[in-house]
Amino acid sequence: MLTLAIFGVLIFLLLINVPVVVAIGLTSVMFFVGLGDARLLAMLPHRMYYGTTGFTLLAIPFFILAGNLMNTGGITDRIFRFAQSMVGHISGGIGQVNIVASVIFSGMSGSAVADAAGLGQIEHKAMVDQGYDPADSATLVAASSVIGPVIPPSIPFVLYGSITSVSVARLFLAGFVPGVMMALGMMIALGIIAKRKNYPRAESKAPFRERLSAFNGAFWPLMAPVIIVGGIMSGFFTPTEASVVVCVYAAMLGFFYKDLKLKEVPGIIYKSITQSVSLLFIISAANFFGWLIIHQKLPDSIIETLVGYGATQSIVMWIVIGIVLTMGLFLEGNAIFLITLPLFMPIATMFDIDLVNFGVVMVLLIMIGNLTPPVGMCLFAVDSFAKVGMPALAKRVWPYLLMIFLITLLIAFVPNIALFLPNLVMGEV
Repeated sequence: MLTLAIFGVLIFLLLINVPVVVAIGLTSVMFFVGLGDARLLAMLPHRMYYGTTGFTLLAIPFFILAGNLMNTGGITDRIFRFAQSMVGHISGGIGQVNIVASVIFSGMSGSAVADAAGLGQIEHKAMVDQGYDPADSATLVAASSVIGPVIPPSIPFVLYGSITSVSVARLFLAGFVPGVMMALGMMIALGIIAKRKNYPRAESKAPFRERLSAFNGAFWPLMAPVIIVGGIMSGFFTPTEASVVVCVYAAMLGFFYKDLKLKEVPGIIYKSITQSVSLLFIISAANFFGWLIIHQKLPDSIIETLVGYGATQSIVMWIVIGIVLTMGLFLEGNAIFLITLPLFMPIATMFDIDLVNFGVVMVLLIMIGNLTPPVGMCLFAVDSFAKVGMPALAKRVWPYLLMIFLITLLIAFVPNIALFLPNLVMGEV
């Protein structure tokens, strides 16, 4: 009952539009006072500070900065041109280019919103110019952007690793196969939609010379994920250090291509700081909320209940899927992570659920939340420039959501799909 009361109050505050960080903090304070533990409020500043000082968390602001540098530095144009030369002839044409470009861009930014707001504007304009319905185009941009946090590097994986102490390198590797499966699923869905609506495509494959030219133009941007993942896997640098490396690399490319101007750098840094502070403030409040959950021994009581009812690993996974999908209707993804993981991790451990695969499943579920109204962050990000309206986006996003959901179920109940690559490269644990 206490668990339901705590999360009931939190969801109520969110439904009446209380800011996420205030809702999390206020719920924690209310229950510490209501349960007669008001003296523990003296720990509030300490817990909030402690929640944002992990070394792994340093990667988040740097990956955010890298995404902003690439959006401003013209790198996105080169990625888009390369993707167009490779898949522009497939059914769906420029829409398929959108998906492939998002896969490539995801290897640098690690953020769905960065993909949607940056590369998405180029993709949307190109699709509309070639005859796509603006709402269909905007929906595809939003859907393809959620590939970003699944294929490494990934801000959600960094956050998950910092909270759970799971290897970020293993999480990065585990995201590769599910990310590619998401892209293929979306390409299949788009191919069906494009045939029904007779959307244009290139009449033939791009000539080899054109493909080679596009590849040469995009070569150095394409090397970014190779440098990041290769450096981490070789032990040359940590995921946190990799985030700094990709920032420097993105800035160098921007200046090299003469698309990034020195006068633009302060504005980019300021924008990245405001985005980082917003996320880290939520993390700090959520750390206190997580302490409330642990202090009241809520995971222990839930485990006892589940064991008492004879719950199995599969049943626990279905419960997690249902809870996260429901919360995704109302909450931003990172907030869901921070609120639920203190509750879920002991349960996952008790039922022998692999924590690396569990992290992949959580990220996939949160990506579904980014596309589901009323609080679909990627839908909002795309509508900010597409101006087609949330109802139109919500109506058209379901084919892509279905594909992501089916892939999520496959990863959840066949863990070896995601674990194959990290086990192959880093060995089984």
